[in-house]
Amino acid sequence: MGTPIKIRENYKSLNGAEKSAIIFLALGEERGSRLMERLDEDEIRIVSRAMATLGNVTSNLVESLLRVFTERFANTGSVVGSYDSTERMLNRFLPNDRVTEIMGEIRGPAGRTMWEKMSNVNEGVLAAYLSGEYPQTAAVILSKMRADHAAKVLVLLPPSVRAEVIERMIQIESVQREVLLDIESILHNEFMANYARTHGNDSLERMADIFNRIDRETLTEIFAELEPAMPEPTIRIKQLMFTFEDLMRLDRVSLQTVIRRCDTGQLAIALKGAQAQQRDHFLSVLSERARLILQDEIENMGPLRMRDVNDAQAEIVALAKTLADDGNIVIPQSDDSDAVVY
Repeated sequence: MGTPIKIRENYKSLNGAEKSAIIFLALGEERGSRLMERLDEDEIRIVSRAMATLGNVTSNLVESLLRVFTERFANTGSVVGSYDSTERMLNRFLPNDRVTEIMGEIRGPAGRTMWEKMSNVNEGVLAAYLSGEYPQTAAVILSKMRADHAAKVLVLLPPSVRAEVIERMIQIESVQREVLLDIESILHNEFMANYARTHGNDSLERMADIFNRIDRETLTEIFAELEPAMPEPTIRIKQLMFTFEDLMRLDRVSLQTVIRRCDTGQLAIALKGAQAQQRDHFLSVLSERARLILQDEIENMGPLRMRDVNDAQAEIVALAKTLADDGNIVIPQSDDSDAVVY
């Protein structure tokens, strides 16, 4: 089942970074790059990530955003945010190596940063690698990683190394950006590239991202064919995938955030075809009034095709991933795998 082209036309659905990205694109590469040059590097990263994944934006939405500017901007028409247009704009005012680094983080896999990638590396492999590094370097890496994965790695370090690394982590202060960039460069060139070649991790992540976009019926057939031939990679792909059932692991506030951003009709369809435990979990985080309204909509809904249910659930999962990528919610890792959120 193909993925429809993303068209942005709802002003309320945009966050601050996306609004800024549309304005930069509407200004054009020359004017936009001159304005973007005034941002600091963190702001450039945030806006660039939003710009690269923006998709098609309707002219009406552009006009709404630029109404406070001149009539010329109000009549700009539609703009398209893409990786290529983002890279061309960054090249106008940043060195090539900085553009490569920023675009590398944006492109993938799925825009994940180096520290998020490190949090997905097998703890035994990572512990063996860090044991040979300077304790200060190991302390910085573990301090930047996800806490639950850093804990697994610490346990596996040799006692003498572990004690020194913990001491450095306790005493660590803010690390200069240049130092972090050097460490990221070393990790990318010397560790992650070799790890990907050895474990095939990037290819599995790409397949998980692709499989997340396939309807359940077809996906069941694919796994039935794939598992006998490649059992271990299949298990790993399933661990890396994120499904509607995984939304059960969200904390109360995060789940409420997802529900608020959902289309009510799509949510009702998704819950109509969900298991009772999943439906009850969603309803439990709502206010009494909202819960009664949603329950009434679900109960009065006629028969549904399973395909419509799967599509609605996939739409909510995609929304949750977007919210997680934007830092609006946190999707916890499962206890029995190193699954990641794209």
